[in-house]
Amino acid sequence: MAKVMDDILSKERMERDKDILAFLRVLDPMNNSTGGGTASAVAGAMAAALVAMVARLSIGKNGMEEDTYYDEIDREAKALSMELFTGGQRDSQAFEAVQASYRLPRQTDEQKRVCQEAIQRTIVHAARTPLANAEACKRVLDLCIQLSGRSNPNAASDLECARHLARAGLLGCLANVEINLPPIKDEELRTELAVRSQALRKKVCCP
Repeated sequence: MAKVMDDILSKERMERDKDILAFLRVLDPMNNSTGGGTASAVAGAMAAALVAMVARLSIGKNGMEEDTYYDEIDREAKALSMELFTGGQRDSQAFEAVQASYRLPRQTDEQKRVCQEAIQRTIVHAARTPLANAEACKRVLDLCIQLSGRSNPNAASDLECARHLARAGLLGCLANVEINLPPIKDEELRTELAVRSQALRKKVCCP
């Protein structure tokens, strides 16, 4: 049993290390493999972490909501922060997969077919990944709204920073969805992803 737990913890640490590596690549100005999609997801993760903090700092304060109100926001915000941090790594991996598909050999007809299928598969994944991150960023924005005027006034600047980061993360993720749509040959799927992206863009809070 102890070995099983050690293995689980080891895998969790490995996944966490991958998340951190993706974040560090964003900070490296010489890195060309991890771009705006990862940066946007990380921005959303930071926003969610700030939301969780503001919620906790509002517990037990005079004139505030019941503690359970902030407990629920704290719980969801922490989950979203983890989801978006991992989402940054997934976006980086999706981009690398697209690059790898374009490097596949294309000397024979069969190789060309395999290559084209791989390109389509990875491009679709590269559009779906930031879309999922965008949806999570939108939820972070919703939590910001829930706390607006109902949270510790001493943390007002933190909540404002969270809103700006969540909005930037959402718009950045959507930009990465939309740039991957034109190469998708499946028109029905391309339209579905475009409609979902446009719907999220319309819901972005005004600056």
